Amino acid sequence: VQLQASGGGLVQAGDSLRLSCAGSGRTISRYEMGWFRQAPGKEREFVSHISKNGGTTYYADSVKGRFTISRDNAKNTVYLQMNSLKPEDTAVYYCAAALGASYYYSSGAAYGYWGQGTQVTVSS
Repeated sequence: VQLQASGGGLVQAGDSLRLSCAGSGRTISRYEMGWFRQAPGKEREFVSHISKNGGTTYYADSVKGRFTISRDNAKNTVYLQMNSLKPEDTAVYYCAAALGASYYYSSGAAYGYWGQGTQVTVSS
């Protein structure tokens, strides 16, 4: 499956953004999906994960209550709604797909397919 992330941009603290990750080549309904981010000079970190049918979601503590992951398998797209953005949310955001991440959903190594990333910049 090929993944294309979009929706990033430059916003002010407190604003919202919705990222999209469109799949092609194969239906994403076969995959668990995740969002990761990488800030300049920092390691890539887990943001959120959603199960194949959307029934189970996980979030990093740093985004819990502010971000919401969802998916529309009919549109072959996964979303990340980001509210109350903070300057520390500034990063390149990547979507990823895993045939079976299971317990390792927060590890990038569990995902075999990655999108190209979309830049999110939050000014204070």
